Amino acid sequence: MTTTYLAQYLFAGFLPLALFGYLAGRRKIRVQQDPNARYKASENLFGWYAVTRMLLPAVIVSAGATVLDLFDLMEVPWPMVAATALLLGAGAMWIGLKAINPGLRVRTALEKTIVRVLLLASLISILTTIGIVLSIVFEAVHFFRIVDFWDFLTGTTWNPDAATIGEDGSAQHLFGSVPLFAGTFMITAIAMCVAIPVGLFSAICMSEYASLRVRRVAKPALEILAGIPTVVYGFFAAITVSPFIVRLAESVGLQADFTNALSPGLVMGIMIIPLVSSLSDDVISSVPQSLREGSLALGAYPSETIKRVVLPAALPGIVSACLLAISRAVGETMIVVMAAGLQPNLTWNPLEGMTTVNVRIVDALTGDQAFDSPETLAAFGLGLVLLVLTLCLNIVSLTVIRKFRQKYE
Repeated sequence: MTTTYLAQYLFAGFLPLALFGYLAGRRKIRVQQDPNARYKASENLFGWYAVTRMLLPAVIVSAGATVLDLFDLMEVPWPMVAATALLLGAGAMWIGLKAINPGLRVRTALEKTIVRVLLLASLISILTTIGIVLSIVFEAVHFFRIVDFWDFLTGTTWNPDAATIGEDGSAQHLFGSVPLFAGTFMITAIAMCVAIPVGLFSAICMSEYASLRVRRVAKPALEILAGIPTVVYGFFAAITVSPFIVRLAESVGLQADFTNALSPGLVMGIMIIPLVSSLSDDVISSVPQSLREGSLALGAYPSETIKRVVLPAALPGIVSACLLAISRAVGETMIVVMAAGLQPNLTWNPLEGMTTVNVRIVDALTGDQAFDSPETLAAFGLGLVLLVLTLCLNIVSLTVIRKFRQKYE
């Protein structure tokens, strides 16, 4: 469906028909209702009732044609789709207009329509998640037919360019993902060591100690960091932070690579500070004031009240903020590419170069290899394992949130 067809369908057919139904529904009930009646339904409700009657068949026809075209099941001419949708919509609207009368329970009908729309939105979100998972799983299965799954998880060498296919059709053991996940966890841990303390302490300061004037200036200034593009953070890490770390390491007798893991970790942590700070600030501010006053009335200092009352009560929200921050750090690519490089080194030294899973996925899918080659399919294997790890992290965090929420409700 081209943009021209979509614009014609919306502005020349769909919207005028909806406007006509809305005005016709209002006009019909205005004529039929008793002007002296004590209780009268709003005319707008009957107008929206006619619009919803028209909307349902039009959306079903359009969605069906989109699915058929998307999965190459049948090629349906879009002018025919638009004409069919508009004709069915007009017929359904006519039936809806015929049903309009003062005794129609229009509020109940509209409420049911709203429930169906909300249910459809929920199903779209769920089906989208299922589609993402299945798209990764199907391609990952092809990859694990070539590369042994256990060797992929436990191998310590990642060098797809040097991998060869054996006589049995399987690849040699050069697809070890341990260096990639080690780099991902190393850089994420460094970022969290910066983002969580700084973000949480700044949230406590702004919500519990800062005056209203300071809060109005400090919070927007802190959230400006969230609007800086990641490529700018990458430049900052590669041009400023990495040389500084190299010089600092040399001054204490250590050797650091210019493409080290510490630099992107620190810069990534600075980038995530607004996420942790803003969400934690909102959660801490939502703690009932009565808890604070009760603690202070018992003789506790403000710092003790924050430590023993406010933070435990706000812990579920703080854990959620930290989880979102970890997900943001795990999914970051540009900073790592520009500051850490592409070398899949397996080391505990953050002063050496490392890379992450996301960087190797991008590198695999942007190369010139065939799509069914092991080098390209390796991206889906990495994505599947990363998805499972993220799911386990979510389960752990939800368990912690549920435990403390039950304790403080």
